[in-house]
Amino acid sequence: MSRTQTLIASIVFSRSYTLRLVESIPVGEWFKIPPAGVSHVAWQVGHLAMAQYRLALQRIRGERPDDAALISPEFLKTFGRDSVADPDPSRFPSPEEIRAVFERVYARLMSELPSLEDATLDQPAATPHAFCKTKFDCLHWCSHHEMLHAGQIGLLRRQLGHKQLW
Repeated sequence: MSRTQTLIASIVFSRSYTLRLVESIPVGEWFKIPPAGVSHVAWQVGHLAMAQYRLALQRIRGERPDDAALISPEFLKTFGRDSVADPDPSRFPSPEEIRAVFERVYARLMSELPSLEDATLDQPAATPHAFCKTKFDCLHWCSHHEMLHAGQIGLLRRQLGHKQLW
């Protein structure tokens, strides 16, 4: 298995785990912040879409003119690193819109990533990142970042009163 194939497998694994959690939470609960909590499911899913675009598309092949149709600049800002989850749904896209972007970014990544040659992975990221220096680092972190947020989604599920999911 090539390094690219290994990274793809890791990203696919992370997404399948995240989907299992996300699909078990009714959309009516997506904007609920549990007592003493700081986040909600809508922000987590939107943030994952934003991060996957930045880490696995933009930092790998650069920004493209048609990317705005994939994920809008407003969406990127709403769910960016310094954004804050707010329980007011009017400050966010609907759960359906968030989910559509989440799925669109992933589909684009899965269509582009298989053609990435292993030698490309050692190149510097197309745009700087705090600790991901190479394209390999960005893709590797993409899968780990998703699992980190899947853990947060899992905790939100429990705090919202759902049973443990195995």
